[in-house]
Amino acid sequence: MSVAKVIELKSSSKKSFEDAVESGIEEASKTIKHIKGAWIAEQEVVVEEGKVKEYRVLMRVTFVVQ
Repeated sequence: MSVAKVIELKSSSKKSFEDAVESGIEEASKTIKHIKGAWIAEQEVVVEEGKVKEYRVLMRVTFVVQ
């Protein structure tokens, strides 16, 4: 039997939502092992002078507890 844990993480990127997700998972993987998936709970943009300046995501990340 395995046990999984779910945590919330926020990540951002100046490029895209996809890049925010990828960089968030990559950074989390440095300290959290056995990540199995992520659910994108929220997406948000920061707008300055009528242009998107930053993409933000709130992720729920699932990993197996060892």
